[in-house]
Amino acid sequence: MAYKLIIVESPGKVKSISKFLGKGYKVEASLGHVRDLPKSQMGIDIENNFEPKYIPIRGKGDVISKLKKEAKGADAVFLATDPDREGEAISWHLAYLLGLDEKSKLRITFNEITKNAVLNAIKTPREIDMNLVDAQQARRILDRIVGYKISPILWEKVRKGLSAGRVQSVAVRLITDREEEIEKFVPEEYWTITANLNKTGTNVTFKAKFYGTENEKLDLKNRETVDEILKEIEGKEFSVKRIKKGERKKTPLPPFITSTLQQEASRKLGFTTKRTMMVAQQLYEGVEIKGEGSIGLITYMRTDSTRISEEALKDVRSYIADKFSKEYLPDSPRIFKTKALAQDAHEAIRPTNVRMEPDSIKDSLNRDQYRLYKLIWERFVASQMTPAVYDTLSVDIGVSNFIFKASGSRLKFDGYMKIYMEEQDDNNKEDESGENNIEIPELIENEVLNLKKLEPQQHFTQPPQRYTEATLVKALEEKGIGRPSTYAPIITTIIERGYVVRDGKFLVATELGKIVTDLMKQYFKDIVDVKFTAQMEEKLDSIEEGSRKWVDVLKEFYDSFENLLEEAKSKISNIEIPDETTDVICEKCGRNMVIKTGRYGKFLACPGFPECKNTKPLVEEAGVMCPECGGKLLIKKTKTGKKYYGCENYPKCNFMTWNKPYGEKCPKCGSFMEVKRVSSKLQAVCSNKECDYAENIAKEKEAENSK
Repeated sequence: MAYKLIIVESPGKVKSISKFLGKGYKVEASLGHVRDLPKSQMGIDIENNFEPKYIPIRGKGDVISKLKKEAKGADAVFLATDPDREGEAISWHLAYLLGLDEKSKLRITFNEITKNAVLNAIKTPREIDMNLVDAQQARRILDRIVGYKISPILWEKVRKGLSAGRVQSVAVRLITDREEEIEKFVPEEYWTITANLNKTGTNVTFKAKFYGTENEKLDLKNRETVDEILKEIEGKEFSVKRIKKGERKKTPLPPFITSTLQQEASRKLGFTTKRTMMVAQQLYEGVEIKGEGSIGLITYMRTDSTRISEEALKDVRSYIADKFSKEYLPDSPRIFKTKALAQDAHEAIRPTNVRMEPDSIKDSLNRDQYRLYKLIWERFVASQMTPAVYDTLSVDIGVSNFIFKASGSRLKFDGYMKIYMEEQDDNNKEDESGENNIEIPELIENEVLNLKKLEPQQHFTQPPQRYTEATLVKALEEKGIGRPSTYAPIITTIIERGYVVRDGKFLVATELGKIVTDLMKQYFKDIVDVKFTAQMEEKLDSIEEGSRKWVDVLKEFYDSFENLLEEAKSKISNIEIPDETTDVICEKCGRNMVIKTGRYGKFLACPGFPECKNTKPLVEEAGVMCPECGGKLLIKKTKTGKKYYGCENYPKCNFMTWNKPYGEKCPKCGSFMEVKRVSSKLQAVCSNKECDYAENIAKEKEAENSK
């Protein structure tokens, strides 16, 4: 029977696309890349214009054979790999392996897996875009050259098995530089003075902060200055100098792009970048919805464009008009400005059908899918709603020659915040709920206020925070390092290589990461230079746009890189990385055991090797006691790497839990409590399903309980 063959990357798309097409089509998956550079050698002929040597990927023989057979029997073949550089390159490799003419119109792309998108793509096939392919090839070859040329130097001079990556090395540098900032940080003293005031005849107390004089803001840097001010205003009258009422509008943020989705999923849901992209891929490729079959729920999730199609804008405006009162729908669609270097081929990340509300399909989704879809859906709908409106009040209060200021705002109209509230980074948080409820009584100018209490308080400036996955992705994007498809792999790679570890939600450079970064800064400064790496990304973009040739970009890079290599080989001396000593005593010889890293992760080893070959697993204590037997709770991992908590006295004590125990018993029923994240806040929740007790965890305890 005659048929047309459509080849996609992932088997997850096969079912979703097949149901749109009927009997005259077959849909098969390539399972990602089919050809690549060999692992056993560099595979690049540098002398011959950087000619790459591609070979079929090991283990893909059966897939390639099946695709060849299906292509041979098909009337037409359409290559429908992902709509980006990587997908374009996979189509090009498929065309080569299947003997297809790459100049024929066999390439189709769609930004969402819906019936209209797929059928329209089949009606408008195009040639393979060789500019996109060349941009991918240039990146792949560039990364291979850096990795294969620098890594052997690291093996020889530092430690066997180490490797260097072009973009990953810059990410590690950002983290090590931040660590250096923290270590060198010198806290500076500063003071605040808060006046607790109330209006005569009322019980409402409000706070006003010391500002300075009428003409200038004064910084309070020491106790002496504060004491002078307190002495000056002692016994003096506080009175209202100026009242300013206003209105502030807060507009919604754009729909998600890859980086902002990763950041918000980290902040709101506690997802790693890898987990976010894995779940987003599932939502894009298709999920079985009861009564509907397999449906692609979101548009393509690797994008840096905030553009929305005309059809999607009409749909979401129609939805808002139907679901909310007219005050929630702006007069015209909101168009968000896309940043200068964005690749505008794709839309922003949005639901494919805005009327498919998260709660209506909750039963068809797993927990992660539901939470991420809800986040994407709410952000998209909110982006086309009216702003939130606040009434603002600012009061200047005079005493002697000084000014105190009180300000507050109250939510007047919720607008887009009816369905969505964005999360802030920890060091940039505004307490919206507190801001909305600041109560300042009705005041009139020149009226005298009662002083209840003056509160002078000493503070010290804080060092910059370590990066979280969310703030690192934000930094990479702002500095132009990497592209939407690379943020998650960058973070995964630097952790797997042992250059960075997670400490709770923070990313911390290891001693190995610091040593390798110092070496790279000294001998390969361009490779770890933020500006140089960003410029290289721009050059790769220019290849995609067709304004530069990929071979020229590689030649330009390699000419200077080759000289650095020779210098590094001759100048770098061997570096010994000391093992981390523990307080665990080797029971065979009495030495303090050290932490070593092997192919399966970290373990304890006796430093007396080879005389003493004692090793044992490295166990990490959870910092709380077992609620059943009182032994220490250990942090353990399943075979798939999922973390859980188990008793050190296993198998005598079988206690285990997926959530970290809080260390205190429930005051209501006496069961042990667990740490859970509820609506972005950490709570201690009773483990007894029959008991509903929960309490917020105090801020000072949040850091230790977020691990």
